[in-house]
Amino acid sequence: MGKHSKSMSGVTVGIDLGDKFSCLCVLDESGEITEETRVATTPKALGRRMSEMARCRVVVEVGTHSPWVQRQLDGLGHEVIVANARQVRLIHKSPTKNDRLDAERLARLGRMDPKLLSPLRHRKAQTQVDRALLRSRGALVETRTKLINHVRGIVKSCGARLRSCSARSFHRQVAEELPEELKSNLLPMLTVIETLNATIRDYEKRIEHVATERYPETELLRQVTGVGLLTALSYVVTIEDPHRFYRSRTLGAYLGLRPRESQSGQRAPELRITKAGDTELRRLLVGSAHYILGPFGVDSDLRRWGLSLAGRGRKNAKKRAVVAVARKLAVLLHRLWVTGEVYEPLRVHPAGSAA
Repeated sequence: MGKHSKSMSGVTVGIDLGDKFSCLCVLDESGEITEETRVATTPKALGRRMSEMARCRVVVEVGTHSPWVQRQLDGLGHEVIVANARQVRLIHKSPTKNDRLDAERLARLGRMDPKLLSPLRHRKAQTQVDRALLRSRGALVETRTKLINHVRGIVKSCGARLRSCSARSFHRQVAEELPEELKSNLLPMLTVIETLNATIRDYEKRIEHVATERYPETELLRQVTGVGLLTALSYVVTIEDPHRFYRSRTLGAYLGLRPRESQSGQRAPELRITKAGDTELRRLLVGSAHYILGPFGVDSDLRRWGLSLAGRGRKNAKKRAVVAVARKLAVLLHRLWVTGEVYEPLRVHPAGSAA
């Protein structure tokens, strides 16, 4: 708990971060409330207020503002705990929930045992900036998809259909196929889609530059066929420090690819995955798993293992196999990153052995 523990005062501060104002609750060594106040949620106001206090333990709730708050309070010498309050029913399921009480509960839980708050650590500022590049590109791709589906749906409702084509060539391929009565309404949409395509290409060039200049380890991950630049870079900036995971196998649970558990006595039903962790990275890993198991996937131990699961004939066997391969892929990528090994697709089954 930390590097500042030797010089810490016995004070604990709980901060419920709001978009404009945040509530502070200060507890002394005996757990008595010495101050309850509000402060503007800005770097200047929060920095001025917390710089007046001796070094202490500060508990904040994870949210939009928690990354910069954590970095600022760390710089002031405080021990900062970012609480995942969704894991604490006392906070997010309380029948008397308000900002003042949330700040007090955060302070009391942080004073007793910070592990009760399922604490997490935010990424470095530069990593957060690079993740924003990936997320911005993803938002543009999602917008383009919605616009394409909108155009197709409007045309279909008028009794016509547009040809199948890639998203990149959609604005060129279908321009002449639009019904005459719809052209004046839909041609501007094709212009917007064309502009989005150009912007997405620009983002992809910037992503390639960032991966080459700041994250050369992405090349290790791209040894695996089916893992492209976006997946590799998203993996690296999401994990950030591979050595914080003692075992590679824990990556499956960290990324929400582990099944939920509800074991009681002899009853242990099969449940869906937890879907914890980063949603976008999990989606990319599942997409890579689809490619590995698909018709264009190259022969590898991972592909053979996944196909054997898919062929067992149980309900939803193919879907289960895809998720299992994504989980195993997350573990494999972490191992390659830590060891720097050359990837051998057929390490367990030598080349030429029966598939």
